[in-house]
Amino acid sequence: MSHPLTRVLTLLELLQSNARLTGAELAERLDTDVRTVRRYTAHLRELGIPVEAERGRYGGYRLARGYRMPPLVLTNDEALAVVLGLLAAERLGMGTAAPASAGALVKIERVLPHALREPLAAMRETLSFTANAVSGEAPETRVLLSLAQASRSRTTVGIGHRSWREEHTERDLDPYGVVFHTGRWYVVGHDHLRDGLRTFRIDRIVSLTPRDRRFAAPDGFDPVAHLTSTLAQGTYRWQVEVTVHGPLDAIARRVPRSAVTLTTRPDGVLLRTRAERLDSVAHLLASLEWPFTVHQPDELRGALRSLADRLAAIAAQGPAEPPR
Repeated sequence: MSHPLTRVLTLLELLQSNARLTGAELAERLDTDVRTVRRYTAHLRELGIPVEAERGRYGGYRLARGYRMPPLVLTNDEALAVVLGLLAAERLGMGTAAPASAGALVKIERVLPHALREPLAAMRETLSFTANAVSGEAPETRVLLSLAQASRSRTTVGIGHRSWREEHTERDLDPYGVVFHTGRWYVVGHDHLRDGLRTFRIDRIVSLTPRDRRFAAPDGFDPVAHLTSTLAQGTYRWQVEVTVHGPLDAIARRVPRSAVTLTTRPDGVLLRTRAERLDSVAHLLASLEWPFTVHQPDELRGALRSLADRLAAIAAQGPAEPPR
């Protein structure tokens, strides 16, 4: 790292990656002395990059807060992490109202050197996923960020909500947490209008106003567990309860958590779900490696017997003629 320009650019990268570094720390990383570090920071200021210096024993250097850095300095690993993150977000339907992911990819690729741009372009063009792409319901960026901030600061917000029937309501909400689930963003919290715990799709929140009021979330409340439990209790024909005689962790890896709730019991795990068709539940239970006991509905036993009869009939068939 002998060329001064290389050191100045490395100094910029260090300041982008760290909230604050002392002159001694920068000098050690740049393999130079503190006096030279001061000269390099002066060069950055001459280029219009606001480097702030704090004097004193615990002083150091940092970039001015809120400054939008024109030159983006990324290492190869950092650039790969950003590109993969954007591709994964697009695949999961994790976008916002504006085409932000595509715009970010274009900007990153535009400023990267050719030696890094080509391998990353190859990654983007050849990367495959085992899961199907999710068509996301994109919320407004401002609403999503405001809900996250209100949840962290435990501040009540006023929301304008549009239901699936296109009915508009105004209500105050204590947001306990923001959850992304299968292509949709949700907020879980206490709804003052209904005086109860509610879940709202964020893409249906059309307006948001901060309130000057704080709240306390229930101890140990898990927004993810509440959301998946709520979705599992949807309006379906059959309510199913089955005890699976196996370990909770292993069962949880084999069943769709968005469609079922699992509760540990002395004799196994109680699986609850709702279903429109019992044959699909029968197939799910048959795919598990543990025995199970059906509590309700009785009609599920018939669906299991029908599945068993079909499998037995297939197994009893003679060998098929090989293709010619």
